[in-house]
Amino acid sequence: MTRRLILILVGLLLAVLAGLVLVRHSIHRYDGRIRRPEHLETNSWKRPRVAIVFGASYYSSGELSAMLEDRVKTAIALYRAHKVDRILVSGDNRTPSYNEPKAMADYLLSHAVAPRDVIVDYAGRSTYETCQRAHEIFGLERAVLVTQQFHLPRALFLANSLGLDAYGVIADQQQYGAALDYQLAREVAAEVKAFLNVHLSPPNTVLGERLPIE
Repeated sequence: MTRRLILILVGLLLAVLAGLVLVRHSIHRYDGRIRRPEHLETNSWKRPRVAIVFGASYYSSGELSAMLEDRVKTAIALYRAHKVDRILVSGDNRTPSYNEPKAMADYLLSHAVAPRDVIVDYAGRSTYETCQRAHEIFGLERAVLVTQQFHLPRALFLANSLGLDAYGVIADQQQYGAALDYQLAREVAAEVKAFLNVHLSPPNTVLGERLPIE
């Protein structure tokens, strides 16, 4: 290997590392907005105060995965504590046989959340799309994002970049084992993708008629 090639490779490596540092700094600039459920204060917020619950996998039986169940349970706790008035569930429903939002909505309704307080977004195929649709379709200016701690920095970065004055609530209520290891491993790539989506290449979000949450 020639010296010139070595210098080129070192230069490329340094450029990649610098890029990752820039991405990580950008993604984590809203970390100060992350709260535990009991520490969230929304008394001064304009109503309705809305919690956004991001979709995740569920089983063919309709049972929610551990991470998704914790997200929904945390939203219910905020609702019962009168810290939010509505719960927007948003997830993947790109095929007739897979419907994350319905699974979440069914769970909420079966746990005594009033039907009028459950809003369903069937086109939240990604964190970016959920945040964009929350602002542009459902008319939200401010929201509480409910998801796991590893996901919150990226979700907050996207939401605040897309027009939402967003705060995050940690939904971790149990141990996730190998599922968490997998999510942590893919989060680096997901953060890079989020940065590129905001600054260079936004995804083709499904938009349409506005449905403001009253």
